[in-house]
Amino acid sequence: MLTFRGKMYFDGEANPADLRYFTWLVLLAQLFGVMAVVLVAVWMGHFQNGFAWQSNPELEFNYHPLFMVIGMIFLYADGILAYRVFRNDRKIYIKVLHACMHAAALIFSAVGLKAVFDSHNLLGVANLYTLHSWVGLFTVVAFGLQWILGFTSYLIPVVGMAAKRFYMPYHRFWGSTLLALAGATALMGITEKAAWKLPDEWKARTTQAYIINFLGIFIIAFIVLVIYLVTKPDYRRVPAPEEDHIQLAE
Repeated sequence: MLTFRGKMYFDGEANPADLRYFTWLVLLAQLFGVMAVVLVAVWMGHFQNGFAWQSNPELEFNYHPLFMVIGMIFLYADGILAYRVFRNDRKIYIKVLHACMHAAALIFSAVGLKAVFDSHNLLGVANLYTLHSWVGLFTVVAFGLQWILGFTSYLIPVVGMAAKRFYMPYHRFWGSTLLALAGATALMGITEKAAWKLPDEWKARTTQAYIINFLGIFIIAFIVLVIYLVTKPDYRRVPAPEEDHIQLAE
């Protein structure tokens, strides 16, 4: 037990000294994440001529980077952060929020994948031949399996406590690992798009070239900061006495 400005804190409970920069770091992470979404929307919506469905396969492709950044980067990361941001709320509410945000991430990702497969098939372009596509498909499938296992283990548990305790370290590990893989996949995709479709403009450092590069920088900064926030011990959510000691994403 320790004291901080006259208030007592029990072992394991975060005190204001530990959380001094937490709120600012969360806000900074959100700024990075929102900027990534805005930049990919501007890139696809303005510089790449907007969006369409199967009537225009080239424009249908533009949904792919937008929806994948929204789903596998922004919503995925914020779903992980829920256990840090809402540390004082009831655990069941955070579980539901965590599961819903990741379900939304899966929906956006599924639509994003449909867009790229539709576009390639209608244009006669081969599928799944680049490293970007291989790593990306693995990441989305693994994320879906991670969601199913988390849902059945912790939200509507159908397994025993021993299985929960066994799986939790793997749930934590794959949560951060797949987020990092999603970021790496996005960077590979951004580079492919720029190198193949805009080689001269990219080299000329046009406005579009700067948007492309800053999009990658904001994705990196967002993911690095989120992983820092969810792995720093001082920022872990401390369970209430009446709660289980198994945490969904801590």
